[in-house]
Amino acid sequence: MNRIDGEQMGTEAFSVRSDSKKVKQLDRLAKQQDRSRNYLVNQAIDSLLELHAWQLERVKEGIKAADEGRFVSDADMGRIFSKYENT
Repeated sequence: MNRIDGEQMGTEAFSVRSDSKKVKQLDRLAKQQDRSRNYLVNQAIDSLLELHAWQLERVKEGIKAADEGRFVSDADMGRIFSKYENT
């Protein structure tokens, strides 16, 4: 059983529809890594959930900073943008 936040949890089956090309790519990758399709899909789901949780926290931090009046000055933003003008 897996654990999330210290709690045991079981598994649950569900179906996913995808185009044939993606399924073939997934199967090739699974074979190359000596893993199951299910393992790779679960890894992808974990990555997606972690990414979205991370993004949500950064957004909340940004909103809190804005509510507190913490902004980057126009001069600082100008220096940041000027670093990338010729790239």
